[in-house]
Amino acid sequence: MSSAPPILYLQDIHLTYGVTPLLEGAALSVGQGARLCLVGRNGSGKSTLLRIAAGLTDADSGERFVQPGVFVSYLAQNPDFTRVETAADYVLQGVMDNEDKQRAHQIMADLNIDAGAALAPMSGGERRRVALARVMAPQPDILLLDEPTNHLDLPAIEWLETSLRQINSALVVVSHDRRFLKNLTDQTIWLDRGRTKVMRKNFAYFEDWRDGELEREQLEQHKLDRKIAREEDWIRYGVSGRRKRNIRRVGELQKLRQSRRDHRGPEGQVEAALMAGEKSGKLVVKADKLVKQFDDKRVVDGFSTQIKRGDRVGLVGANGAGKTTLLNMLLGHLEPDAGNVRLGKNLSVLVLDQARSGIKKDWTIKDALTDGAGELVSIGEETMHVIGYMKNFLFHPAQMRTPANVLSGGELARLLLARGLRQPSNVLVMDEPTNDLDLETLDLLQEMIAAYDGTVILVSHDRDFLDHTVTSIIRAEGAGAWVEYAGGYSDMQAQRKSQNNAMNRASDAGHSANAAGTDTSAKIAPRRAANAPSRKLTYRDKYALEQLPVEMENLRDEIAACQKQLDDPTLYSRDAGAFAAWAEKLSHARMRLEKAEEEWLALEILREEIESGS
Repeated sequence: MSSAPPILYLQDIHLTYGVTPLLEGAALSVGQGARLCLVGRNGSGKSTLLRIAAGLTDADSGERFVQPGVFVSYLAQNPDFTRVETAADYVLQGVMDNEDKQRAHQIMADLNIDAGAALAPMSGGERRRVALARVMAPQPDILLLDEPTNHLDLPAIEWLETSLRQINSALVVVSHDRRFLKNLTDQTIWLDRGRTKVMRKNFAYFEDWRDGELEREQLEQHKLDRKIAREEDWIRYGVSGRRKRNIRRVGELQKLRQSRRDHRGPEGQVEAALMAGEKSGKLVVKADKLVKQFDDKRVVDGFSTQIKRGDRVGLVGANGAGKTTLLNMLLGHLEPDAGNVRLGKNLSVLVLDQARSGIKKDWTIKDALTDGAGELVSIGEETMHVIGYMKNFLFHPAQMRTPANVLSGGELARLLLARGLRQPSNVLVMDEPTNDLDLETLDLLQEMIAAYDGTVILVSHDRDFLDHTVTSIIRAEGAGAWVEYAGGYSDMQAQRKSQNNAMNRASDAGHSANAAGTDTSAKIAPRRAANAPSRKLTYRDKYALEQLPVEMENLRDEIAACQKQLDDPTLYSRDAGAFAAWAEKLSHARMRLEKAEEEWLALEILREEIESGS
């Protein structure tokens, strides 16, 4: 059976800016209801290809086709909010009929957007929600989303995921948020050196597949080099044959050499590391019963914590919950209304903030790296020429005098990293460090944090990044309450789920007691207290508590074995079926482990409740 024809496609797209080719034969095919993610390095042309698909940018050559009657809606990285005053004005510009208007107002309500609020004073996250409401309200046939999660808080990201799963629109998503892509997409388009390659699988398989593709390319180039060497050897020593054949082989050799010259190798990696300064004291921060209130809103209410040397702490919560306020109090930059903060000794703090502070508007890249003084960059106690330092962060020497204010979001993020990493530190503070970074630079940042011999405090909405970097999470629970959880974001979710299940069980027990005729709360309370010590773990519960750790350890071994097979870079090229089977086995093992861990944690909480009540 033949597949349905695409409702939008791009074919053999070429585009050059100045003398630098950006797209060299890129393609994109979008079927009805498709779920695609478009991935690639910063500056590879993802946003440009998306704009060409939206009909907003013309290619130098190539074909764009949209099926008649198909409505395409596009979310830009930086939407234009000029010429409109309120959120409703902007959102309703994109709708035509009353049904769409009703949907637009519902989406604004779901995203906590004040329809009458002025756009000018809004934060980046608020504007992002307004832009999302506009593109989603008309229920388009194709939704093109360029970094939709940038500046969104976790509740908004989770709402967006749920909404996008439910709509019938085809999706093409550009995003650095791995968890978002894994949860939404079933096909991956890799834009690399101007061309696109398709993997007809979820993004979860992308990085292994990409590494296999790069290895095959390297092998092909090695074969080409060997073939050129053989032909050159023949030219030197085997030219005594017929002249006509000799001329043909010389021509073929010239073509091989040209092919090697034309080959664009993969872009390099950022070469950087966090410089650790002298060790801080064992205690970095001790906060005791902190309180902070603005007008009638209490954002921190009695929060206490200790952060010790080497801890990796993540702060999460909705926009406006007070993450930056709490962070500033922990760092001693803001006085609490009540409570106290004690900072440890010998702290050298490096702050990489969301606002890209410290970069002046009229500065070039060179100025930003040298603080406007000469052409040498001071890195700790050493110096380096600015061009060499730029290359470490994937900036071309020709960009030295490029104004910082015209850089893309990813380039600005790399420039901020380059500025921050010039000085040693023993406490690293990062506010939304993942915004606009490509996947490769995110991987590097994770490795840098893992290798950093200091303390890390970061604010982030990137769930995958949190899972890979932090050892505890401080979460805003509302009304000024903050709770600290051990582990990463997934661990926090599991703990909260277990707590909610325990609360639901307690609530169900209370309802049963009411139904049995215990009328007043005064009678219910002592009866519960009397019954608590008699509660016991069932035989099945006890057996599960003994066996689940064994099962979890076996599953971890199984996951390690699967991962070892998938780490073989030649597996996909040798046996694609075996690669898919191992990947599926790995996915099932991870799901079973997550389920076992949640069950064990719930039983442990129940056991502790029983023992504490006995």
